[in-house]
Amino acid sequence: MFRWFVKDEVEKDVLSPDKRTRCKLLLKSGRISYSVYRDNKIIIRPSRLGFKICGEKPLTEDFKLVRAQSKRHSETIELQWGEDRFIDNNYTETAFYFTESKGFKRIMTLRIRVFNNSVAFRYEIPPQPKFRRITIKDEITEFNIDLNAIAWKIPAYQPDRYEYNYEKTIVYDLKESVHTPLTLKTPNGCYLAIHEAALYDYGSMTIKLDENRSLKTDITPLSDGTKAHVALPFQTPWRLIMIADSAIELTTNRSMYALNDAPSQDFGWVKTLKFIGIWWAMYVGEWTWAPGERHGATTEHAKEYIDAAVRLGIAGLLIEGWNEGWEGDWLENGINNKFTVPTSDFNLEDVARYAGRHNIELVGHHETVGFVDNYEKQLEAAYNYYAINNIHYIKTGYAGSMMMINGRREYHHSQLGVQHYQKTVELAAKKHICLDIHEPIKGTGIERTWPNLLSREGARGQEYEGGALSPSHACYLPYTRLLAGGMDYTSGILDLANSVKRMATTLARQLAYFVTIYSGMQMAADRPFIYEERFPDAFKFIRDVPTNFEKTVPLLGEIGEYYVVARKDRNSEDWYVGGVTNEKSRRIHISLDFLSDGVYRAEIYSDRDDAHYRENPFSTNIQQKHVGRNESLDLYIAPGGGFAISLQKLR
Repeated sequence: MFRWFVKDEVEKDVLSPDKRTRCKLLLKSGRISYSVYRDNKIIIRPSRLGFKICGEKPLTEDFKLVRAQSKRHSETIELQWGEDRFIDNNYTETAFYFTESKGFKRIMTLRIRVFNNSVAFRYEIPPQPKFRRITIKDEITEFNIDLNAIAWKIPAYQPDRYEYNYEKTIVYDLKESVHTPLTLKTPNGCYLAIHEAALYDYGSMTIKLDENRSLKTDITPLSDGTKAHVALPFQTPWRLIMIADSAIELTTNRSMYALNDAPSQDFGWVKTLKFIGIWWAMYVGEWTWAPGERHGATTEHAKEYIDAAVRLGIAGLLIEGWNEGWEGDWLENGINNKFTVPTSDFNLEDVARYAGRHNIELVGHHETVGFVDNYEKQLEAAYNYYAINNIHYIKTGYAGSMMMINGRREYHHSQLGVQHYQKTVELAAKKHICLDIHEPIKGTGIERTWPNLLSREGARGQEYEGGALSPSHACYLPYTRLLAGGMDYTSGILDLANSVKRMATTLARQLAYFVTIYSGMQMAADRPFIYEERFPDAFKFIRDVPTNFEKTVPLLGEIGEYYVVARKDRNSEDWYVGGVTNEKSRRIHISLDFLSDGVYRAEIYSDRDDAHYRENPFSTNIQQKHVGRNESLDLYIAPGGGFAISLQKLR
């Protein structure tokens, strides 16, 4: 529906297809605001909208509505890989076209989409009569929720980027900007997650309490203090509010992907990957990244690991520390990294040929330490170097506390940082290379458009084990960080009692991570001899579990307490179930009614009654039984424990 008019006062509802969710647009006294309702209960009170623009009057007042265009849209989207093959893209949309009544009479569109489980909106700024570029000083987007709501958050603008432990707090106690997704529970029991979708040419949105005691966008600034320099026409990322009746329901929200475009080119060459790595041996002190007597990335070690990957039935191998630049304090000397120059004891061409003969995919590695200027000078040559050696996967890293871009220190999550990450994704696509980005920009669903971006880090992973992770961490992730997409958690470390990196998990929990924490590039992170010599029976689950799923069914959970999920393999009728708990033990009852009719062989890897993540982490029970969809399983999860189940259809 398309209507022309000029109105000074407007109150317009945009309803979800099921009529349960409603976004109200309000224009009053020249100012634009919105509110959100669920089952006619207000969950976001009237909240301001607009911008402050450098050198210009704020784009926040003196508006008139000149036209509105509404539509209904319903389709099913097929994703090339991920937690679900098909997602619903079912929404009601209204685009509101505004103009100022005074001055330059600037124009702006607010486009609102309401899904059954989400509200999303974005600003669209066309070319203006007097200018074609603007510098955004601030974005005035509020999320005016009840200050007594509970929030689960990590701080923004910190040297370790997203790598902090999640904390539970009350909204009125927020004292700093926090990253999104920001997960919330309102006093009336509604669960929300504030996030964004389709972030390309703009600073990442963080959230803070403003002077009016309302949650407000705090766009990551550039080094000059501004938020973004944009050419018109321009559209912001979608501001996304996910809505659910329970915490476990929140984890099923896939609207972030629906708000991104379909791929504009053929990505049929993209394949998910499970891989081992010359990596954990460095963390536990056996080898080093830097050249020397204990150098890990040698030609000899690489070939040994390729042979091990073949024996283990794992398709890929990550090699870190192969290039010049790791000598000395590599965090300070990252500007010296050379991405096409191997160390003297590593022959990349020889290793690549050896991997090819054994059908093992190599995962290359680029640790930039945030020295983007240095990296971009070498980017084309570095990607070509891998491409001509048939290396189709790269793990990139940006471990510095800031990025060096154009000779200035910039936040990873600023507009310039976002632009750089996107540059690597698009160049990689041209070379038919898939990426796993560490110290990344958060996920905003662009994997739908760019499926070669298979994984990101973007939270504390298992390199923080050894004292900086508690069992509750993995029970927060599904309800917070993982709402932004898959994560490379570097799962499957079974050497739990290593004196250098003692793990705060049981053995069964490490298997569970392959189900509870999804990644399109999934790493079996421990050393091969641990799998082959010490835990071959447990490793069977790691080998069997797929990296691409048809359907995901979250079963049970509460934020920070526990999480249980079932996933169906995309290439068979088999299912996989994983569950983790925090420091508390619990017994759970799982209905198998998500299965189809027939008989399944269940292989169950679970904690014994005497298991404990500190006192007895290896105590594991492995059993097999035949089950069907009308049956259920009762399982014990030890403190810091978990379980993993494969359900292989027999008939």
